[in-house]
Amino acid sequence: MRKLEGLQPERVLYYFEEISAIPRGSGHTRAISDHLAGFAKEHGLSYTQDEMGNVVIRRPASQGCEKAPVVILQGHMDMVAEKEADCTLDMEKEGLSLVLHKRKDLDWLMKDMTPWQTEEDLILKADGTTLGADDGVAVAYMLAILESDTIKAPALECVFTVDEEIGMLGAVGMDMSGLKGRMLLNIDSEEEGELLTGCAGGCISTITVPVSRETCPKDRIHAVLSVKGLKGGHSGNEIDKDRVNADMLLGRLLQGMFREFGEGILLISVNGGTKDNAIPRSSEAEVLIRPELKEAMTAFIREEEEIYRKEYGERDPGLVLGLQTEESAGRQKEGGTEEETQVSSGSAETVTPGDPMDMASAARCIQLLRILPNGVQRMSHSFPGLVQTSLNLGILTTSENEVSASFLVRSNVNSEKLELIGRLQAGADALGGTCRNSGNYPAWEFREQSRLRPVMQECFQKQYGKPMVEEIIHAGVECGLFSDGIPDLDVVSFGPELRDIHTPRETMDLASVERTWRFILSVLEKLSEA
Repeated sequence: MRKLEGLQPERVLYYFEEISAIPRGSGHTRAISDHLAGFAKEHGLSYTQDEMGNVVIRRPASQGCEKAPVVILQGHMDMVAEKEADCTLDMEKEGLSLVLHKRKDLDWLMKDMTPWQTEEDLILKADGTTLGADDGVAVAYMLAILESDTIKAPALECVFTVDEEIGMLGAVGMDMSGLKGRMLLNIDSEEEGELLTGCAGGCISTITVPVSRETCPKDRIHAVLSVKGLKGGHSGNEIDKDRVNADMLLGRLLQGMFREFGEGILLISVNGGTKDNAIPRSSEAEVLIRPELKEAMTAFIREEEEIYRKEYGERDPGLVLGLQTEESAGRQKEGGTEEETQVSSGSAETVTPGDPMDMASAARCIQLLRILPNGVQRMSHSFPGLVQTSLNLGILTTSENEVSASFLVRSNVNSEKLELIGRLQAGADALGGTCRNSGNYPAWEFREQSRLRPVMQECFQKQYGKPMVEEIIHAGVECGLFSDGIPDLDVVSFGPELRDIHTPRETMDLASVERTWRFILSVLEKLSEA
């Protein structure tokens, strides 16, 4: 028996459970793309599948609706594949494990409830991983509509894009010339009752600085310095909540350690975060320390943890700093053997440290994390409360010869996005590094004249007894790329209630999914009128 069997909307949840069994993390979407193409073949529907894996499936107009304009439904098939540290699921090979809760059992969902939500609502999560409701719910909605021969709707073009979560790559590379629709319903928003009418543009800027290494000294302790327990979150939706970026905090901690202990600490690597559009929840540095300084460094870490908790405790109460150590008894490279002795808590396995960076390289690495901007840069004056420009250091990695920091830059004003990218370029130049830009996508600008917005408002008012709240957001959605690629396109974005997307706490409210389903059907019926 399926876990969601018997729940409403039945066919939507059927398809959501079906695609949840298919690994579809960003960059690994071939299986879900082929599954969608197979669905079209099975149901005798016209479709196209491009080389990237983007899929368009077409549904003819319902009888009597042939004269109504074609409507595009759109969402992305990939998901952010994040998991808890102790989760053993291989998200590239295994499907998700879905779990049902009641809202009242999830404390963080009991705040700020809307009038149409109750504590008995069923909430869907995944066990130890992200749920992928962003944007699997859009895929499920579209498949349920495409399979039906009773839903009244105009001719539909259902567009499923790949790799939205890593720079909207599918929409960037998609040939949109074959799409006939000039109205697009994007189902990639997380607030029930909100109608999105504009969003930020974005770009991934990756700064790389060179690293030189020196021979590892003997009689040093190999240690892992860590920042853990942070909330993280979506780097667009949650950037205004001032949550702590683990990578940036690691830089602060390392700077303090080097000031306090000088050459008593040597840096091997820094690594943190796995997604450009997720605020890093954890980060760590591999270091080598003098044995006689271990206790002093441990005490220093505890003092810094207390300071950070006072500063950040209200918004990130789970913050924890760690120092796990192993003592090296020396390494004999010529003989090809290495010996180490574990001296304190940490991995049960013997760890072989790499050669440390020289002090100049370590200084560059720390400067990278200390002088470059991060977080909200400017608020909008035209739309009070809207973040206008921001950036997030999402991925920090170290290789033998370089350290790379990947920032997702966002702005609702294209010129400010370019200015901020220029600042990152200047920072890279000052550090003797390089800055490479990719995944550049335009802002989605508000459209004064719209047929869609009045229809959405009319249908929502009839169902909910109140108007939709129209919003321009700082998070990126693919609407800007479609608006840029299709002349005179009328676009809106909406969706059911999702919470904590891009984190293992991600949830989907099933009652909201059902209400939004009825709302979509009423909008399609209204748009089917010629």
